[in-house]
Amino acid sequence: MADFLGMMKQAAQLQSKMKEMQEQLDQVEVEGSAGGSMVTVRMTAKMELKAVSIDPSLMKPEEREVLEDLLVAAQNDARRKAEEAMQERMKALTGGLSIPGLGLG
Repeated sequence: MADFLGMMKQAAQLQSKMKEMQEQLDQVEVEGSAGGSMVTVRMTAKMELKAVSIDPSLMKPEEREVLEDLLVAAQNDARRKAEEAMQERMKALTGGLSIPGLGLG
């Protein structure tokens, strides 16, 4: 019975730490870029887009397709970095344990 109570206490502590980590992820920002930083995208580790910066040379009608491609690439770069930041924090929180459903695989 003591083992079960200990496990429940650990689960409650983990839940509390996860809530705290989720709040911290709002503060973590990453930046993705493409085209030699001609397009940059800034987002939180929770995938909330915060800013987009576009080099003025891409603001020409004939550069539309290039700009579109660079925006997608920069957003994907930022998303990858945000996912990495989240996974690093989750691993620190769980002590490197693989817990199903937390996306640490």
